[in-house]
Amino acid sequence: MKKRATIFALLLVSALVMLAGCGKSGASGSEDKDTFTVGLEAGYAPFNWSQKSDTNGAVKIKGSKEYAGGYDVEMAKKLADKMGKELVVVKTEWDGLVPALNSGKIDAIVAGMSPTAERKKAIDFSDNYYKSDLVMVVKKGGKYEGAKSIQDFKGAKVTAQLNTFHYSVIDQIKGVSKETAMDNFPAMRVALQSGIIDGYVSERPEAVSASTANDDFAMVEFNDGFKTSEDDTAVAVGVEKGSDLTEEINKALKDISEDERTEIMDQAIKNQPAEQ
Repeated sequence: MKKRATIFALLLVSALVMLAGCGKSGASGSEDKDTFTVGLEAGYAPFNWSQKSDTNGAVKIKGSKEYAGGYDVEMAKKLADKMGKELVVVKTEWDGLVPALNSGKIDAIVAGMSPTAERKKAIDFSDNYYKSDLVMVVKKGGKYEGAKSIQDFKGAKVTAQLNTFHYSVIDQIKGVSKETAMDNFPAMRVALQSGIIDGYVSERPEAVSASTANDDFAMVEFNDGFKTSEDDTAVAVGVEKGSDLTEEINKALKDISEDERTEIMDQAIKNQPAEQ
């Protein structure tokens, strides 16, 4: 009986040790501390997109035959290099990014995400690595291409991406027809092309990307635009609450000049695949 009790105790201790090890691995976002595993949707050009090859420095998407490219990917590559880590990219739907971060599936979100007050309740953010203004993407030659104020969109069918502040600012347009929010930017481009919507709210880089990729689209910049906060229009890296990565990432960001960041964005717009 005593021998059996001793064996049982040893087995119990072993099981607890194994469980502890598993928990530690899951919380880190990756088993290897030498990797920097980032999540992005790979559908928000020029910040991030998916392509079939490693052309222009695209990175293989984990568990996929596709590669991820874009401004976010290039910034993530620089951050990983400066932190002495290997970059791993995980393709995740927009709504799944924060859950993936908090469940330990990824180490950070590098996905054109704004550090809004609401998101700061769930996760922490690094210093900003990009800042942009809100614009509208419309059909070229249509009635809204010459708009100067957001109020010129009175009666227009307008939408934005689901669970973004882009969608909430539509309420600032008096008499607008606020359409159902959409999951991603490719879906909004299709809706605009087919006439389901008259326009969608976006950040300037995506709008430039859309109008570059499709001659039927135009970007509308406003003299009297949307009222936003600095956090709304900024872009930062999302990390877990209290993560040690925040300091590491901020240190790395300080070594990337504003001129270099602008150059990276300009190059991303040029490199985006035509189908994006």
